[in-house]
Formats: sequence, structure tokens, C-alpha cells
Amino acid sequence: MDSSSYKFYPEHGFDSREHLETYFANKQEMGFGDDSLKFPMECLHRVFSEGHIKGDILIEISPGALIHHLYTASGFFRQILVLKCSEQCIMELNKWINTRTGAFDWSHIMAYIKCLEGNSDPCQDKDMTLKTAITKIVKCNIDNENLTDPEVLQPADCVISVCMLDTISKDQADYIKNLRKFMKLLKPEGYLILVGGLNATYMKIGQDKIHWFKYDEIFARKVLTDEGFIIDHCVVHKRTSVSDLTDYEALLFITAHREC
Repeated sequence: MDSSSYKFYPEHGFDSREHLETYFANKQEMGFGDDSLKFPMECLHRVFSEGHIKGDILIEISPGALIHHLYTASGFFRQILVLKCSEQCIMELNKWINTRTGAFDWSHIMAYIKCLEGNSDPCQDKDMTLKTAITKIVKCNIDNENLTDPEVLQPADCVISVCMLDTISKDQADYIKNLRKFMKLLKPEGYLILVGGLNATYMKIGQDKIHWFKYDEIFARKVLTDEGFIIDHCVVHKRTSVSDLTDYEALLFITAHREC
């Protein structure tokens, strides 16, 4: 398939449930556990455990209906505000939050959490802690300067995004423009946490190939420093999964902050 025929997430969307089942489900044929689940959760546990990133408000903005990376974060922020581009993603998340029939089963990641944080809390408490922390799910539009227009959100202590810039940016200029929109969601001294796929061009969901913006670690670092961020952590995780569903070479985890 020529890259010109790839679907562009902001325009075409994708099936959020199929996305979860393909890359995040607990099934033998799902070979992305070490990459899509363990890697970001281990990095986030390490970063949050240092105690520097915490506060009242965390804003999460990622494609699909992901929540696994928020389990650890829920212990460090009073409120989590989730921004989603599509109604389907919002409905999928609401199913899980309200424990409705047919909600996606995230119970398999509790084993990861136990390894990272110990066995002091029952799994159901972790689930409830996160559900309680998510106080609002907001429809967003990445074409707007204020992503949640007409609503104006209170500036966040931290913004976390998993692969959103990858899927909403067509080129370098687009990536920088979208990053600046994310920055507007932050307090002046706030933290930004990004997870992305390096040198990727697509991910496959069902019969569709979804466009990913291709970039490397050097580009990601330079963009952040050019925008006034100080990079606190940068980890590159070489791909372990064997699949033609997506072509990323490695995953990138970055935390950065701006000084007052």
C-alpha cells in the first residue's frame, strides 16, 4: 500500500475498540505487550516515584481509548482530564469508567502494576482510584488553537500523550505546531511527558493503515529544547515485537519541563 493511501487520524479516525484489541489486549497472538504496555508503564512508574511530577491536574491526550499509562499517574494527581478526538473513544472510555457490559478488559495489566508497585493494594482499588481520578472527558479538535474550544481548561501541572503527535502530524512543521497547542494546556512550570514511535510510517487497524509521522530521537529532543523545555528523562526502547501491523523501529519516552 502506497503511503499516500494511508488514513489520517484527525480526518478519518479509526475503530478505537479494534485498536485496543490489536495492540493492548490480553491474548496470545497480541505480541506488543513489552512495547505498548510494559515499557511506558515502567518508565512512568520510575519517573513518578522520584516525586517531582505531581499536582492538582493531569491532562491526557492520546489517540484511541487508552488508560493503562494512567494507573500510576492517578496516585500523583488530584484530577485527570482526558481529551479525545472522537465520540467513539469517549463512549469506549465511559463504558470502562462505568463498568458497563462490553467494556474493554484491562485486568491483565494489574500483573505489571503489582511488579512495579508491590502487592499492598487490591487490584480493584487501583481500578477505582483511576476511575475516580478521571473527573472529565472532553471532546477536542486538533485544528483549533484551543483544543477544547469553546471550553477553556484550567492549566495542568502535567500533560501526558502517547503517540498523539505521531498520528496528528503530517510533517515537521505540523509536529511543532501541534506541540505548541499541547504546551498551551500547561502551567508555565509544567511537565510534558511524551511517548512516541521512532521512524514509523503507519500502524494497521483492521484493513486500514493509519499514517504516522516519521521522526527520530534527535528531532524530538531538538524540538523540545527549541521550545524552551529542559529534558529530564529520555529513554529509547528498541522494538521487541515481530509484526507487520506497524513499522516503528523503537519507542521513545521523554519527560521535560519549563522553568518559570
